[in-house]
Amino acid sequence: MDFRNVYAQGFARVAACTLPVALADPAENARRVIEQVRACHDDGVAVALFPELSLSGYAIDDLLLQDVLLDAVDAAVVAVAEATAGLTPLVVVGAPLRHGNRLYNCAVAIQRGEVLGVAPKAYLPNYREFYEKRWFASGAGQQGQFLVRPHWPGADADGEIGFGPDLLLAADDVPGLVVHMEVCEDVWVPVPPSHEAALAGATVLLNLSASPITVGRADDRHLLARSASARCDAAYLYAAASQGESSTDLSWDGMTMAYEMGELLGESDRFPDGPRRTVVDVDLDRLRQERMRQGSFGDNAEAYSADDAGFRIVPFRVKPPTGDLGLRRPLDRFPFVPDDEARLAQDCYEAYNIQVSGLEQRMRAIGGGVPDRMPRIVIGVSGGLDSTHALLVAVKACDRLGLPRTHVLGITMPGFATSDGTKSNAIHLMESLGIEWEEVDIRPLATQMLEDLGHPAGSGEEVYDVTFENVQAGLRTDLLFRAANQRGGIVLGTGDLSELALGWCTYGVGDQMSHYGVNTGVPKTLIQHLIRWVVAAGELGDAEADRTLLGILDTEISPELVPVKEGEKLQSTQDTIGPYALHDFTLFHVLRRGYRPSKIAFLAEHAWSDAAAGAWPPGYPEADHVAYDLPTIRAWMVVFLRRFFQNQFKRSAIPNGPKVVAGGSLSPRGDWRMPSDAAATAWLAELEENVPEG
Repeated sequence: MDFRNVYAQGFARVAACTLPVALADPAENARRVIEQVRACHDDGVAVALFPELSLSGYAIDDLLLQDVLLDAVDAAVVAVAEATAGLTPLVVVGAPLRHGNRLYNCAVAIQRGEVLGVAPKAYLPNYREFYEKRWFASGAGQQGQFLVRPHWPGADADGEIGFGPDLLLAADDVPGLVVHMEVCEDVWVPVPPSHEAALAGATVLLNLSASPITVGRADDRHLLARSASARCDAAYLYAAASQGESSTDLSWDGMTMAYEMGELLGESDRFPDGPRRTVVDVDLDRLRQERMRQGSFGDNAEAYSADDAGFRIVPFRVKPPTGDLGLRRPLDRFPFVPDDEARLAQDCYEAYNIQVSGLEQRMRAIGGGVPDRMPRIVIGVSGGLDSTHALLVAVKACDRLGLPRTHVLGITMPGFATSDGTKSNAIHLMESLGIEWEEVDIRPLATQMLEDLGHPAGSGEEVYDVTFENVQAGLRTDLLFRAANQRGGIVLGTGDLSELALGWCTYGVGDQMSHYGVNTGVPKTLIQHLIRWVVAAGELGDAEADRTLLGILDTEISPELVPVKEGEKLQSTQDTIGPYALHDFTLFHVLRRGYRPSKIAFLAEHAWSDAAAGAWPPGYPEADHVAYDLPTIRAWMVVFLRRFFQNQFKRSAIPNGPKVVAGGSLSPRGDWRMPSDAAATAWLAELEENVPEG
């Protein structure tokens, strides 16, 4: 595998271009288009989109019907085709073209010296400032037609080139790259041609637009392009006319943008001085995976095909460049955590309330809707991130249900390695929240159990193995369940999504089990932001509690099960199983995207190789701005894959808990189902074969 090549990793580089137009001067416009196509070629672009009527200019009114202009446009098409003979991009330009007795507003597809096909505009605006029906005929009924141009390179033996809105341009050497062309107004109608094309297999939808600018229209364009890409599980590229168009009655902003499944990949500045290109890498693997997962997409395609005349496939070869071309698309280090401050706040608000409302409903259901019959919430509070957040959810649920906070029973259970800091944080938090709390020292019970088992630690030897650790974890859970029996309560689980993925929990009588798990849908990398949001949003209304929460945020992630001597480093979860930042990155792309390990490693290297590049989530500690090289990424991915497969049996038996993030959950009743005896062999082999060690 050409590991660092975007095309080898399932991407296609595309460009939405705009440029100054020379009104009614097709030869000059062809020259300018060719100049931009060469720049796109140098950028490794596979598809280059230009605006509507870019070879003639849009705002030329009745000049569109002049033979001089139309002859010059014809020659310009040939000029562009001949100039692209040695260039990579599939070029799509706008041109007024004669066909039969009518004139059509067309998108012309050109690649490697040949005209591949022509798509006429299906829906012509004839309202307000638009008068297109004065000049053009609708292309809506032109399926299966051919344009007769024997002098155009690419014409067949009969001098014909495919003509109609039913053309799909399919690359036979870039899997999944299938292009459809529509023109401006086509996307403003209730059933755009591009949507029909997407159902027929198109993945990259192009819109050649002129679109004079008025106040608010840019937002409308974004809305249409975003929704089209989201509804069609596709990429949607848009290019509008720019400088040079007539200012007699209108103005033009040269807007270009690219969306993928509702996400903005890139856009250029508006009202530019000179040409602009939005160059992005479209993830064809993502589009294919999403359509495969979303069965309703296929169902819709099958239902629609009964009334569909069919699409014609026009093959072409990209011959994509090899080697490292970089990656041109937004890429989050933390796919579960937005970089944008407003979006992060919104996500935290929703995540927190999803958890709270889920717990409220469970308590109502158990209590039959009667507050006095609702169970108490019993929770182990360690002073770590997960139990802290679960406690916040429990307190908020009681507040909303009109129950006193003393309805929550927090139990802190110090063991052999509990630090003074976490214990102090746990107690301060419980006191400041006003819940009922107790302390149960589990060391005597643990020592007795270890002694009964004949374990060396039972007689004081420093043997700190998995049995030593799980005796403590199991006793804590056992105590919580027995306390819940005694007090008429339910045990609230604190374990998170990342721990479930890695199997970092003690099965059965351990932290894997509870009556309800509010954190099972929340990845570790999101937990700290949720706690920070609770403080910032004033959810608790208590300054002392907020100060304690901020202190807990600085706590090392540790199970605190193995004692350390003075001067030794505290037991660290991430030292043992790896950085949660990398594991959550892998988890998202396995769970939500179904990617191969090699592609995940490719993305992780781009996201994590340079700490100074890209954005970090708001509030993320500066000291934690770290970088990971490819060998490190590769090594921890091996750990993830092994643990993910080995620990499915734990996930198959998890308690109820709400799905929180769009990235997915691991509930066997919801997002994730797999056999507990499956092996990671094929995934590890793919990683070994395709990801270099250095």
